[in-house]
Amino acid sequence: MVSSLTAGNSSRQHVMLVPRLSLMMFLQFFIWGTWSVTLGLVMTQHNLGSIIGDAFSAGPIASILSPFVLGMVVDRFFPSQKVVALLHLAGAVILWFVPQALLAENGSLLIALLFAYTLCYMPTLALTNNIAFHSLSNSEKSFPVVRVFGTIGWIVAGICIGVSGIAASNDIFRLAAACSAVLAAYSLTLPHTPAPAKGQPFALRDLLCADAFALLKKSHFLIFAICATLISIPLGTYYAFTASFLSDVGIADVSTAMSFGQMSEIFFMLIIPLLFRRLGVKYMLLIGMAAWFVRYTLFAYGVSEETRWLLYIGILLHGVCYDFFFVIGFIYTDRIAGSQVKGQAQSLIVMFTYGIGMLLGSQISGALYNQLINHGGVHQPENWTTFWLIPAVAAAVIAVIFLFTFKYKEQE
Repeated sequence: MVSSLTAGNSSRQHVMLVPRLSLMMFLQFFIWGTWSVTLGLVMTQHNLGSIIGDAFSAGPIASILSPFVLGMVVDRFFPSQKVVALLHLAGAVILWFVPQALLAENGSLLIALLFAYTLCYMPTLALTNNIAFHSLSNSEKSFPVVRVFGTIGWIVAGICIGVSGIAASNDIFRLAAACSAVLAAYSLTLPHTPAPAKGQPFALRDLLCADAFALLKKSHFLIFAICATLISIPLGTYYAFTASFLSDVGIADVSTAMSFGQMSEIFFMLIIPLLFRRLGVKYMLLIGMAAWFVRYTLFAYGVSEETRWLLYIGILLHGVCYDFFFVIGFIYTDRIAGSQVKGQAQSLIVMFTYGIGMLLGSQISGALYNQLINHGGVHQPENWTTFWLIPAVAAAVIAVIFLFTFKYKEQE
């Protein structure tokens, strides 16, 4: 009788696993989508447009630093769900004070707060992946279903701030802070995700994530890491300046328009399991990279009213750009990482993409913006075509390099 009750409880927990993890992803990306999409727009409202590139560099720098501590902590000391709870609680407190820096037009304080917040938030991207991969028995089939709710969360966030009229106001940070506190509490109810190497002797190599970096000895993973870093440079441009670009060319509701990109993510996320079996890792990644070239080219030539439809196609391509490269990249990393370093390996990819790549992207695009669009304090929106053609060409070159150098056999 006892065994049957235990089996029944286990079955119910298994049935509810995907919904529980899906809610985790929904909240995780709702928080990010609430404040980051229109951050540049809010900054321009407070005369801080010249440091947009610096503001969007805070997250990448945090992503570079976090793997060295958080990867080791999660793999060796504490369960992932408890670390996520602590980080989101700290993040909620920090977000609550961001509006004060904006109202004071204090750029240095704003960037310091954003850096402190992203130091808490960025590690949770890898940690939530780690919780999902640990809990799901068939990650290649189930993870896209779970992850798509992150996309839905981002969409709902964009629509919420757009419909409520707070997209260009400080209230986006107060909303994000409240949701971060909710996720902190909810994280304590998530499936237990233990530290796989708990109890093993500590060594300096653990702090340096040496076992995760050892994966770079595999030539295909090294090529992937390099190309993932490089393709994230154009990604940094998208996140930092698309909102300002759309506003300049006459799009009234920027946050809702950008949410169309996440809507397309839902479709492409759900067909990943079907295409993954047919195309495999290499060609899924390649399609994702090529889509960045197409998207930026459409942005470059969609600046006039007659070609405005090109912008919307470019926005809708976000599903291919993000899902086919980043989601497949996380699945590929989980596949090749040993069981003892899965947390470190996911953190490593976050470091390469959201860290080094997006840091370079934020800084390079910030310099381009100040040179082409806001040169000498004079706003020149007619230069947006040139601005977008530069990352378009870069994405094309990276895709070609990846095509001829990435050698990975699916049976590995």
